[in-house]
Amino acid sequence: MRVLQPDHPGSLELTFTMTTLTCAERLRRSARSFASVLLVVTAGLTLSAGSCSPAGSLAEEPVRAPAVAGQFYPADPARLEAAVKAMLADAVPVREAAPVALVLPHAGYGFSGQIAADGWKQVAGRHYDLVVILGTNHTTADFDRVSVYARGAFRTPLGIARIDSVAAARLLAADPDCVFEPRVHEREHSVEVQLPFAQIALPGTPILPLVVASDDPGLCRRLGLALARVLAGRHALLVASSDLSHYPDYENARASDRAVLAAMTSMDPDTLRATIAARMRAGHAALVTCACGEAPVLAALTAARALGATHGTVLSWANSGDTSIGDRERVVGYGAVEFCAGPADAPLAALAPGAQALADSALGPQDERALLAFARRTLERWFATDCPPLARGFGAGAMHLQGAFVTLKERGELRGCIGHMSEDMPLAQVVGTMTLAAAFQDPRFPALTADELDRVQIEISALTPLARVAGPGAVVIGRDGVQIRKDGRSAVFLPEVPVEQGWNHTALMEHLCTKAGLPEQAWRSGAQFYTFRSVHFSEPGTR
Repeated sequence: MRVLQPDHPGSLELTFTMTTLTCAERLRRSARSFASVLLVVTAGLTLSAGSCSPAGSLAEEPVRAPAVAGQFYPADPARLEAAVKAMLADAVPVREAAPVALVLPHAGYGFSGQIAADGWKQVAGRHYDLVVILGTNHTTADFDRVSVYARGAFRTPLGIARIDSVAAARLLAADPDCVFEPRVHEREHSVEVQLPFAQIALPGTPILPLVVASDDPGLCRRLGLALARVLAGRHALLVASSDLSHYPDYENARASDRAVLAAMTSMDPDTLRATIAARMRAGHAALVTCACGEAPVLAALTAARALGATHGTVLSWANSGDTSIGDRERVVGYGAVEFCAGPADAPLAALAPGAQALADSALGPQDERALLAFARRTLERWFATDCPPLARGFGAGAMHLQGAFVTLKERGELRGCIGHMSEDMPLAQVVGTMTLAAAFQDPRFPALTADELDRVQIEISALTPLARVAGPGAVVIGRDGVQIRKDGRSAVFLPEVPVEQGWNHTALMEHLCTKAGLPEQAWRSGAQFYTFRSVHFSEPGTR
C-alpha cells in the first residue's frame, strides 16, 4: 500500500493534503531591519491611543490570512469545525488542574491533530483571558529573534482571532529580543494550526502569536521571564508549538520522543537541552531534530515556572507511523504535555498507541465489535473531515501485531478488498489503514464515494502468520488462506474466497495465478506457497 509521508507536499492516491513542511535548519543569520523598527514604533504609538485594543475596529489593522488552510487542515469551515470537534470528543479525559502551559504538535491534522486535541481538551471551557502561542521558524532564514505579531488579527476558516495588542506592546517593551516582523508570520504554520483549536476550545479569547526563531538559551530565558512579567495577574495560557523527532524509523522515534518528553516534564530548560543534545549525538542516522520547536518549549518552560507551574505531565504521544495514513520507515513524533500549578494529579497510564501491542490476549467478541466500529468511523470521519481517527483505546486483543484484510461489500457485491500481511503494526491500526486502502486504492474499483457509505458493509479478516507449505496439495479449501509467489510476483486469497466462489482446488490455483499476473498453469511447477488462517467477522445485516 502507498501511504502518505507526514511531510509530503502532495496528495498521492488518497487525495489527502494535511501535510507538514520540512523543518528548516536552525536559523542563525539576521539583523534588526529599519522596517521592523518603524513597525514597532508605529505599533506603540497606535496602542497608546487605544485604537487597537481587543475591542477596537479591524478596519485599518493587519489581518494575517491563513497560509496552510487546505493543506494542514480543512479549508472548508464546516469540515474544519467538524474535524476539531471530533478530535476533542475523542481526546483523553480532562485533568483536574487548569494548565498554565501546554506543548502541542503542529503537523497536519490527519497526523498530529488528535494529540493536539488531547491538550486543547484540558483547557476547553475554562477561563483564560489570553492565549499566547509560541511558534517556531520554518520560513524566514535571515531572522533569528522573536517576532511578536503586535496588532490586528489572524484569520482562519472559522473566523477572526483577535490580537491582544496591549499585551503585545508590553512584551515588545519588556524584551529587546522581541520585534514585530510580519513577514516571519506570513507563511509560518506552527502558530496557525493551533488557532482553530483555540477558536473552538476557548471561543472569543484574544491571542498573542510569537515566532521564536533562535534556541539560544539566553534568548529563550529572557523571553520566558519577560512573558511572566507581562502576564502576571492575568489568566493566560501559554502554548508552545512543537513536533518531536523528525524522520527516523518508528522505533527510533519512540525512543527519542520518550526521552525528550520525560525531560520536558522536569520543567528544567537545561535538562531538556542536554537531553536533546545527547539524543542527537546518539540518535538514529536519519534523526534531523528531536524537537521542531525547541526554542518555544524552552521559553514556555521558563515562563510557566515563573507563573507558578510546579509539574509537567505527558497527556499523550504518538508519531505519524501510528496513523492510518503514515509510514513507519520515516516518521515525525508528536506529544501533548501540560504544565500546572499545585499538587500533581494521579499519573497517567501509557497513552502511546503502540503501548499494548505485545499484550498476550486473544481477540474476543468485544474486540471484533470495536474494530468494526473503528473501521466505519474511519470512513465517516474521512468523508466528513479528511482526518481519520487515531487507533487507540482498544482492548489488548485488538492491539496484537497482526495482519488483516478489510473487505467492503455493497449489497452483497465486492466493492474493495486490501490487506496487510506483515506482523509489524497493531491490528487496530492495520484495520484503519486497510479500510482506507479498500475504499480508495483497490485498482479494481473506483474510489468509494460518500453517498455509498450507508450501503457498504464492512468485513474484517484478522490473519495468523504466513507459513510456507510443501506445495499446492497442502492447501485445504475453506480452512487455509493461500499466497503464491513466483518470478517476483505474488497473490493471495482469503480462506472464504474459494468457498464463496465455488472453486475446486484446481480453479483456486488457476485464479491465484491469474491474480498474480502469471499464466494459469504456473502453479504446477516452480512456485512457492504459503498458508494462513483468519478470524473473519463482519457488520450485521445487509446495508
